[in-house]
Amino acid sequence: AVLRDKWHGVAASPTPSAEDDLSDLRRMTGLWQSGQLSNFHYLDFLNCAAGRSRNDFSQYPIFPWILQDYHSERIQLDDPSVYRDLSKPVGALNARRLEYFKERMADMTEDERFLYGTHYSTPAYVIYWLLREMPERMLRMHGGHFDTLPRLFKSIPESWETVNSSTASLMELIPEFFVLPAKWLQNDLGIALAEGPLADVVLPRWASSTEDFICKLRAALESPWVSQHLPSWIDLI
Repeated sequence: AVLRDKWHGVAASPTPSAEDDLSDLRRMTGLWQSGQLSNFHYLDFLNCAAGRSRNDFSQYPIFPWILQDYHSERIQLDDPSVYRDLSKPVGALNARRLEYFKERMADMTEDERFLYGTHYSTPAYVIYWLLREMPERMLRMHGGHFDTLPRLFKSIPESWETVNSSTASLMELIPEFFVLPAKWLQNDLGIALAEGPLADVVLPRWASSTEDFICKLRAALESPWVSQHLPSWIDLI
């Protein structure tokens, strides 16, 4: 509890030194490596240690896309083919798109070159995910209006396809994808758009409910395959 309070800024006296921070990091990493700390809680710790907080949308905690199969009727978490390649950033998952990024960069002047034109986490991405729970954030960002319907978060399979094909959206996930309750996937606030009521988020066919969806994602996050490959993603971020 003391460790958690410190990283969340509650126990701020005395101020921890860099050596203390490194000691805590080694301790938590040791617990994770020995199986005493879940993948979820280790990622949560790393986000806190990096200064990320749910109170700051510009530094919101980052979690990875774990699965790449959002269309099958059933999903087998012991099948390696259902998992996303955690050794690559989202922008490199699609080889054809990556080649486009490289060609675009080659045409830029040397002092303006960049590979990706966006980040894996931005305030706009967090607002996109949490639209149904915090609609006021999007209204504030767009001057009292919601974004256009095609750009809103409507479907898990559709969002996955977008981050694998779009040159403007390379977002990872947020911790809410792995914990219950999952009311943020439902339009319990009765949000209405010009086109009509905002629907609940469309889930993959292998999810029977929002609870089932979250539970299966969490099981995937804690799977042996992800435990083996998660260090690669951590190094990327």
